[in-house]
Amino acid sequence: MRFRPLVLLASLLAAGASLEACTNLLVTKGASKDGSTMITYAADSHTLYGELYFKKGTHHLAGEFRDIVEWDTGKALGKIPEAPVTYTRVGNMNEFQVTIAETTFGGRKELHVPSGIVDYGSLIYIGLERARTAREAIEVMTGLAEKYGYASEGESFSIADPNEAWILEMIGKGKGQTGALWVAYKLPDGTISAHANQARIRQFPQNDPKTALYSRDLIPFAREKGWFKGEDKNFSFVDAYAPLTFGALRGCEARVWSIFNHAAKSQNLSMDYVKAEKGAKPMPLFIKPDQKLDVRDVMELMRDHFEGTEFDMTKDVGAGPYKLPYRWRPMGFKIDGQDYVHERAISTQQTGFSFVSQARSWLPDPVGGVLWFGVDDTFTTVYVPISCGIKEPPSAFAVGTGNFSEFSWDSAFWTFNFVSNYTYTRWSDMIVDVQKVQREFEGRYLADQAEVDRTALDLYKQNPGLAKDYLTQYAAKETAQLLTRWKKLGEFLIWKYLDGNVRSATGEVTHPKAPEDWLRCIVKDHGDVIKVKKVEGLAPDEE
Repeated sequence: MRFRPLVLLASLLAAGASLEACTNLLVTKGASKDGSTMITYAADSHTLYGELYFKKGTHHLAGEFRDIVEWDTGKALGKIPEAPVTYTRVGNMNEFQVTIAETTFGGRKELHVPSGIVDYGSLIYIGLERARTAREAIEVMTGLAEKYGYASEGESFSIADPNEAWILEMIGKGKGQTGALWVAYKLPDGTISAHANQARIRQFPQNDPKTALYSRDLIPFAREKGWFKGEDKNFSFVDAYAPLTFGALRGCEARVWSIFNHAAKSQNLSMDYVKAEKGAKPMPLFIKPDQKLDVRDVMELMRDHFEGTEFDMTKDVGAGPYKLPYRWRPMGFKIDGQDYVHERAISTQQTGFSFVSQARSWLPDPVGGVLWFGVDDTFTTVYVPISCGIKEPPSAFAVGTGNFSEFSWDSAFWTFNFVSNYTYTRWSDMIVDVQKVQREFEGRYLADQAEVDRTALDLYKQNPGLAKDYLTQYAAKETAQLLTRWKKLGEFLIWKYLDGNVRSATGEVTHPKAPEDWLRCIVKDHGDVIKVKKVEGLAPDEE
């Protein structure tokens, strides 16, 4: 989703600029405990309705066309010829376990003027409809952009299949020029990478197509514009097309730093870079984690608020008495002529949907591909295992079940937002109740997954259709149970925390005082007014 890293981030934010930012984590086979590849995606937008996009694959007649509709706005951009065969996609994973996610980095403003008809969202979903591998997806996406023109700002894409994980970065050429400028890099096995609204590919192998691919005019175009001088081997996509700004470092690269910091403590990655300290070295594109990661580890990495770091969002007065790790927009403000920013963590309140994809090469595609899918805030959501082989999405996640304009208890998006938004009012207390139920469901899903796989595999050996039926029914059943339980959780929270009270385990209404550090803030700000004084020396009433 879109995020504009700006030179003067705070001043523009204070003026009301829109920020819709996303985070991706990529895990290669050799960096995962079970040998799967994984991608995460938090689709963060204040106006994105969280649902599981689904489109069934089919055959198309010669001469058929596909409408291109901009994902961000719904604007019709044009038409392109349809492929003879398209593949089923479940969310951002297709029936061959290919997964594509994104974050918008923007890049040079003069290259934003669209001269094409294919936006970044369309590239994702057309890529899923037409590719059986990650490399094929790159070929499809770059081919479409070069032929029909790219219609979006700079974009980083995460693309994976059961064997490989790639980062593709792309930007347009500006007014009057079709095509796109792009580079794709395959992550070395055993590594992880991440991106969060700032381009990350610097130097790359220019004579090794197994590892890196790029547009023919990528370097010449930069030379022509005066954005790069020197030998080709020293060319950096970041420096040429997405120069770093304070906003890019603090609002974007800081999220990547946090992932790397958690996954590879032994590397002691300095915060100087994301603090915009002079002379700090950029972070690497990828790292080797201290320990191999499983699905649970990856989920937790996406639930980060900079806890335990200088950027910890629960530590300053902005967190309120109950340590809320979120800040309402705008993210920047000005006091006495000085600009300031609130931190932008991975987990944020405005997430529409998020997922952890799991692609497993040793299983048939309908069984091996799992999209652990959730809606709303990553910290409070529950990730439900959805197979890439399902025949239809669970009702609570389905397109058409609810919308952004009206609340509905039938919608997972609205039900989860109901719980999380009430939890924000007394975070440190309520989140304990929320996580208890969250852990219960996710723990059961993870514990049951091996048995689900065995059952689906046995059915697949009899008939692939039977496995798909079973996996469709399993996703529908679990999602329906979760929705019912989450609604009850919301009712419980209203009952327990009504009017600032807290009910005990036996139902007794109690009045726990606010944390002392918060009371001290009140005293510091307003103590002279609210101080209790000894009553003495008052004049008597006169009749």
